[in-house]
Amino acid sequence: MEHLEAHGFIHRDLAARNCLVNDALVVKVSDFGMARYVLDDHYTSSSGAKFPVKWSPPEVFNFCKYSSKSDVWSFGVLMWEVFTEGKMPFQHNPNHEVVMMVSQGHRLYRPKKATPNIYDIMQLCWHEGVEERPSFFQISILISDALEGDSSSSA
Repeated sequence: MEHLEAHGFIHRDLAARNCLVNDALVVKVSDFGMARYVLDDHYTSSSGAKFPVKWSPPEVFNFCKYSSKSDVWSFGVLMWEVFTEGKMPFQHNPNHEVVMMVSQGHRLYRPKKATPNIYDIMQLCWHEGVEERPSFFQISILISDALEGDSSSSA
């Protein structure tokens, strides 16, 4: 995702279901059917277009506005999927309830397998303010630091 962000692409459907993992545990993003190349990191879709509500930030369901920062929000949800071992986000809530809950500040809970440091990264991805969310470059550093910190404290 850091590579896509650096080259002006917005994926718009980042979720665990669109990630492929090989035997060496290398993860590759797939399904570029909704992806867009943008010059200014912004894309506004037509209203009424279908989108993955449970992976989307408020600016998408309120204004149909996409950016690399909306992909960052989705990445936070993808992280949550990984650490819950594949649970559906907001599994007991229909889409219209998720829109209301997220708009009111509700966020997904910390999965048992996610350390507080990792959950902090998820929460940064879910910041209400688009500009307050980290870039994928920053997320990469935060995850590396969190993993180093977690491994040194358990050593």
